[in-house]
Amino acid sequence: MALNRLDLNLLHVFDTIYREGSLTRAAKALHLTQPAISHSLARLREQFDDPLFVRQGNQMVPTPLARRFLDSMRPGLTQIQSAVNQFHSFDPASQRKTYALALRDILESTFLPSLMARLETFPELEISSQRVARREMETQLAAGKLDFAVDVLLPVSDQTAHELLHRDRLVVIARKEHPVLDGEITMERYLQAHHILVSSRAEGPGIEDFELSRLGVQRKIRLRCQHYFAACRVVEQSNLLVTMPETYANIIAENARVNILTPPTELPAVDVHLYWHRAYEKEPALLWMREQLHAVTS
Repeated sequence: MALNRLDLNLLHVFDTIYREGSLTRAAKALHLTQPAISHSLARLREQFDDPLFVRQGNQMVPTPLARRFLDSMRPGLTQIQSAVNQFHSFDPASQRKTYALALRDILESTFLPSLMARLETFPELEISSQRVARREMETQLAAGKLDFAVDVLLPVSDQTAHELLHRDRLVVIARKEHPVLDGEITMERYLQAHHILVSSRAEGPGIEDFELSRLGVQRKIRLRCQHYFAACRVVEQSNLLVTMPETYANIIAENARVNILTPPTELPAVDVHLYWHRAYEKEPALLWMREQLHAVTS
């Protein structure tokens, strides 16, 4: 296909359909009508002699040719976009923007209230919080399906940038009427108690267990579950203990009959990092949001 036969404006439409997985969402993102998006897709299909996207349920799934083309085309499109963006600023008070964030459930509870309060005066801005598998995080950042991910420190490639966003210490939660704990906890009592381990994994130790192992001791795990909220509900009605990040523990303690205790030994802090793809890091709208995320977590 000769380049002079291809309308370069269609490349932006192609990229947006790929990123959004929907003609309706692509039309919204580009501030166009759905018939206009459909017309652009029809022109692309004609020029490539390929359907490019096929409908599966509510999703428009790219064909193998579309995937190969995007892999080759996106670096150039990103470079052009970055060159254009450097001459423009972002005005959150007047420009519409939807930010896609990958947040795990505990981070939704700790970050979103402060973030949305900070964005209260910017009604054109929207936040889409999503749960994304860690193995898919980099792929979705590179594809532009995510603007940012917030998670613990993870191994990532050179194309994914990250920085420390928040450091949280671990604390111990016990019910207020606990028969042997009254405002403090010794190592002896900590080891005698039964514990809840919160993890999305089906097996393996928690980060606190690595430090205990280094000290040559081991705690008794009575319950393994997936969410701190559920663990704290169990703590309220039993003598089990849960060790968890302090920020979320403070939120739970506002409406639960629990005490927050200092661990009997110093445990590793939970470092929460902000992730983004280097290809988009100079976009004014993303630079602005990075500032907001740091502001609400400092």
